[in-house]
Amino acid sequence: MEGNMGYTYRGDLPQTGVRFRTEDAALQELFELAQQKAKKNIFDFGGTKVMIEGSALYRGVWIETQPMGGEIYAAQDAEVALGNQLIFINNAREDGRLPGCIFFEEGKLRCRYDMLQGYCFPVPALKTAWWIGLDKGYLSALYKALRAHDEYLWKYRDPAGTGCLQSWCVWDTGEDNGVRFGKADDSWSGETPPCFERMPFYSMDVMSYSYDGRRTLARISELLGNGEEAMWREKAEYVRRRLREYLWREEKGACYDRDRFGNFTDTLLHNNLRCMYHGSFTQDMAERFVREHLLNPNEFWTPFPLPSVAANDPAFRNLGENNWSGQPQSLTYQRAIFALENYGFYSVMKQLGEKYLSVMKRYKMFVQQFDPFLCKPSMSHDDYGPSILAVFAYVAHLYGIFRDEDTLAWTSAGGADGEYEQTIGENRYTLSRFGDTFTGFRNGKELFSASAGVRVVTDFEGKIRALIGIDGGTVRLNAGGRTLYGGELPADRCIRFGA
Repeated sequence: MEGNMGYTYRGDLPQTGVRFRTEDAALQELFELAQQKAKKNIFDFGGTKVMIEGSALYRGVWIETQPMGGEIYAAQDAEVALGNQLIFINNAREDGRLPGCIFFEEGKLRCRYDMLQGYCFPVPALKTAWWIGLDKGYLSALYKALRAHDEYLWKYRDPAGTGCLQSWCVWDTGEDNGVRFGKADDSWSGETPPCFERMPFYSMDVMSYSYDGRRTLARISELLGNGEEAMWREKAEYVRRRLREYLWREEKGACYDRDRFGNFTDTLLHNNLRCMYHGSFTQDMAERFVREHLLNPNEFWTPFPLPSVAANDPAFRNLGENNWSGQPQSLTYQRAIFALENYGFYSVMKQLGEKYLSVMKRYKMFVQQFDPFLCKPSMSHDDYGPSILAVFAYVAHLYGIFRDEDTLAWTSAGGADGEYEQTIGENRYTLSRFGDTFTGFRNGKELFSASAGVRVVTDFEGKIRALIGIDGGTVRLNAGGRTLYGGELPADRCIRFGA
C-alpha cells in the first residue's frame, strides 16, 4: 500500500537561530563543532528538507530518532523540524502503519514498514505544531496519522487478547543486535505474528508507544475542539493501567517484558527509562525505577551512565559496535532529558548532562556508543545525529533557553559565565550568566534576574510562569522591580506563578 502523501504546509515558518558563548573553552569548541556537523546531516528528500540520522551507517530518517531530533533542531531551523515530522505523516500506509525508516534513493523515497523502530514520534510531532502557529491543517493531518496508527496497533499487536501489545521483531524497539531477543529476525513484514525462540514479547515499549499516541491524540483533540479529548484520555489510562498490571513487577520496582509464553523475561532494561520518555509510568513507578535502579552504580549509574542493560545483569555485553546489549547510547542520553523532566528529576538530568558533556568535550567525537566504565567513545564515525542533538539539548536545558510549546525555559545550572541567545521570528531572547546570577532579556530589555542553579519558565512576553530548583539552595528571583521569590529552594521543587 502506498503512502497517503496528503499534507503540505503553506504558511511562513519563523526564522530561528541559536548563538552560544561560554567561558568554558572546551564546551565552546564542542558546541560550534556540533553546529557544523549538524548542517552536514541536512538533505533534501524529494522536496522535504530533513535532517538524517547521520554517519555512514544511517543515511536515512528513522522514526525513533528524527522526529525528536528535528524538534530539538527547530531552535536552529524550523523547516528541518517540520520536514522531520511530515516525512512520516505523509508516508503513512492506508492501514495506519507508519514507516519505521525512510531512505531517498535514485530520486525516490523508499519506506520500510517492517519494524515499529522505536517510535519517538507523537510528542515531538505535536511540539513542532507550536513552531508553525498551531496550524489546523497540520494538526488534523497529525491527528489522522496517530489515530490510524493506534487502530493498527490494537488490531494486530494484541492477537491473544491480553490487553498488552507485542513486539514482533528486534527492530520494533530499535535495539540493534540485542542479545536478549534470542533467535529473532530484525524485521517482520505482514500482520501475522512470528514464532521465534522467545518472541513475540509482550512489550513495555509498544505499550508505551500506544500510551504516548493516545495521550497526544487527547491533546490534539483539545486544540482542535473535536470533542474526543475525554475518550482518548480514557483510552490512554487503560494502556497505563494495563502496563502496570501485566508488565510491572512490584517486588523489583521495574517493568519486565514477557516472552511469547507469558513468562517474565529476566533482563533488567533501560527501556524503563523509555517508558518515562513516553509518559506511561505513574509518578510512583518512575520514583522507584530512578531511585532503586537508575541511580544504582551496579546497574545503570556506571562511571558513564545508562547502559542499555543493567551492568550486573547476566545479559549485559560491553560490545563496541552497534549493539544494545550494554553500552550507553547517545540516543538514550537524548531521550533521558525528557524522560527525567517528565517526572521532575531535574537534578538527575543535570548530573547526566554534565557527565555526557564532560566526555564529549574531552573527545569531540559524535558517536553512537560509549564504554560505560572507561568513559570513552566506542565507535569511529563521528557525525551521528543523536549525539549531536544531545549536545544541543543538554546545553539548552542546563545553560540556555528552550521552547516548550507556549513557554520558554531559561536555565543556568552550573557551568561557566556566558551568554545564550535564541531567535524566534522577530524576537531575540538572551540569557546572560555572570557569577552567581543570570539575567533574561527580550530584544535587549531585561525580563528577570535570578540566582544561578534554577530554571525560570516564562511566556513569550516574559511573564513568569514557574521557578524550578535544580542545584538546591538559597535563591532569589526578581522581575518588574520586585522580588517574586527569596529563600530556600530544594532541588526538583517547582513553584508556579499566576494562573
